[in-house]
Amino acid sequence: MYSFLTTINWPDYELIDSGDFEKLERFGDYYLARPEPQAIWDKNLAQAEWDKRAQAIFKREKGSSEKGQWQLRKGMAQQWFIQYEYQAMKLRFRLGLSSFKHVGLFPEQDPNWKFIYEATRQLNTKPPKILNLFAYTGAASLAAKAAGADVTHLDSVKQVNYWARENMEASSLNQIRWIVEDAMKFVRREVKRGNVYQGLILDPPAYGRGPNGEKWQLEDELNELIKLGAQLLDPHDNLFLINLYSLGFSGMILENLINQNFQQHAKAQQEVGEIYLQDQGQRKLPLGTFYRFSTVLYNKIETK
Repeated sequence: MYSFLTTINWPDYELIDSGDFEKLERFGDYYLARPEPQAIWDKNLAQAEWDKRAQAIFKREKGSSEKGQWQLRKGMAQQWFIQYEYQAMKLRFRLGLSSFKHVGLFPEQDPNWKFIYEATRQLNTKPPKILNLFAYTGAASLAAKAAGADVTHLDSVKQVNYWARENMEASSLNQIRWIVEDAMKFVRREVKRGNVYQGLILDPPAYGRGPNGEKWQLEDELNELIKLGAQLLDPHDNLFLINLYSLGFSGMILENLINQNFQQHAKAQQEVGEIYLQDQGQRKLPLGTFYRFSTVLYNKIETK
C-alpha cells in the first residue's frame, strides 16, 4: 500500500509556512526559520511576517549546503524542552541550535513513532528486542522503550548519544543500551553472532562517517544493510521501519530491496510511501520516503 504520512495533533510543533527554500516552524514557544531545499515555491506569508515571528534564523556559510550560524533575537533560548504525547506515551525532547541547522528532532517522524509504539506493544515476545540504527537523539528509541521493549540504540556520534540519554531521562525512562559504533560493523558482527531482534529501525543518512572515520554512502551501503537486516529480524514476530531522506531515492527503490530480501518474513501489514509536513497555507513539504511492516495487527493510528 502506498501511503502519505504527516504529523498531526501535536500542540508543541507546527509548520507555519514554507517557500523560497526556507521553512518557518514553531517548536514549543519558539519560532525558527531554517533552509529547506524542497520548498521551491513562493512563501505564503509576507517576508515581514517571517521577520516578525522568527526568533532564530539559520544562515548558511558561503559555499556550504549545511553548515552555518544562527542569528538570535533577544529572549531566544539556546536549549529548551518540548512535550510529545500519544496514548500512554509521554515524552520530552531537549532541543538545541546546532551549527548544521538541525535542532535535535525531526517532527515529520510523528506517524512513525506512533507506529513503533503501537506495533511494539502488540509483539508476542516479551520484552521484544528492538535495534535502532543511525538513531540520532533517540525519539524512535524512546517510543519503543515506552512500549516496553528492550532497546539497543546505536549512533556513531558520542555527543548525539549523550543527547539521546538526556531525552530518555527527561521522559522518565531508563535502561536503553547505548552503542557508539559504525552501524555496518555492528550489524555484520551481530549477524555472525546469530543475534535476532523483533524490531529493526533504520534511519540512514545520505552520507556520513563512523567514529573511526568509516565512510557511509547511502547508495553504496544500503543494499548490504538491508540484506543483513533481514538476517537479524525475527521472521515470525517483528516490526520493521526504514526512512530515507536522500533526494532522488523513491519508494520503489525501498520496495524492491525489501521484497527481495525479506521474503521469509510474514508481512501482515506493510506500507511504502512518503512523509511530509503541511504548512498553514496547505502546501505539502516532502521530507523523505519510508517502508514499514509488522506481523502484528496494531490499532488504527492517525496518519492524515
